[in-house]
Amino acid sequence: MNELLNWQIAAGAAAASIALGYLLGSIPFGLLLTRMAGLGDIRSIGSGNIGATNVLRTGNKKLAAATLLLDALKATAAALAGYYIAGPEAGLLAGFGAFLGHLFPVWLGFKGGKGVATYIGMLLGVAPVWVLVFAVVWLTVAFISKYSSLSALVATLVIPVALWIVGSEKVALVMAIMTAVSWWRHETNIKRLLAGTEGKIGQKG
Repeated sequence: MNELLNWQIAAGAAAASIALGYLLGSIPFGLLLTRMAGLGDIRSIGSGNIGATNVLRTGNKKLAAATLLLDALKATAAALAGYYIAGPEAGLLAGFGAFLGHLFPVWLGFKGGKGVATYIGMLLGVAPVWVLVFAVVWLTVAFISKYSSLSALVATLVIPVALWIVGSEKVALVMAIMTAVSWWRHETNIKRLLAGTEGKIGQKG
């Protein structure tokens, strides 16, 4: 009986952590900021995405930077909240929930961003040192290839593998799932990379 009760409590805490994270992650900062700035609906330009990359297409670099920062911090906030309320595993689940909330916000018909900023934010919340590894990999690939999307794809692939190697299996598993989902959301970018038609960093038109 006690085991059943403990399992129910654990399941309830897990569900609450994911729900809390999802609600935080589903806040569409890119859409809200561009509307407040009088730039209209970000979903009507470029890729139609609500993330920082598409916000940058408005020509407002400060707004794009703010979107990137807030999209990352909402996942960090979710992970830290989960951790302080119910421990490390709850933190992982809350951060993962924020990632899902950003990608599939119920308020926008489940059409959100691609998750790179929230991926970084999650990492900052559960394994902050690894944000530096992500940044080094991203910058290295970007310097060599000039492709922002390829840099993100490689960095999100390296992180769970590296975490697994150093023995952080639980974090590695969650990050691996996030990597798989993020790669799926980057399907069009991958196709353009393979076709040689993906836009490069700094490329105009």
